Amino acid sequence: MIEIRTPRLILRQWHDDDLAPLADIHADPQVMRWIGDGSVLDLDGTAEAVERWEEEWDEEGFGLFAVELLGSGELAGAVGLSVPDYLPEVLPSVEISWRLGRQFWGQGYASEAAQATLEFALQDRGLDHVIGVNREGDNASENIMRKLGMTLERETTHPVHGFPLRVHTIDLTEFQA
Repeated sequence: MIEIRTPRLILRQWHDDDLAPLADIHADPQVMRWIGDGSVLDLDGTAEAVERWEEEWDEEGFGLFAVELLGSGELAGAVGLSVPDYLPEVLPSVEISWRLGRQFWGQGYASEAAQATLEFALQDRGLDHVIGVNREGDNASENIMRKLGMTLERETTHPVHGFPLRVHTIDLTEFQA
């Protein structure tokens, strides 16, 4: 079982007792407004999402981690790697993404977790390239991508929902872990 520790966080596999706090995060329209089509998820939808993430771990050797606060053990959200099947034009790229509960915003947790995830991608999974995709207007995520050293590669449109997307990239051979 993979576990990554940062100064303030533990990135780990999912536990059954993570479902309710993650469902609370997914029920917040402010958290979900930039994710997927912007719809909130209930407990069943959250369970399906975690199941998909666990399947990706089995199939790809990576997926989304649970993000736990080291001090309190609270679940702050999710961060990790996935195959962006929703955007065929970027395949076979691997995407980094994150979602944290609103009470954890603005404290550097997303950047800290994403930095550790890029190190994992390079050192443990041997990936040489990772992308980040955000909806136009999601300035907070774009700021995190810049902090990670990602640069804008292209602008495109979501093939199903039609909203503008921005694809950022980082060459992990030049990444400073």
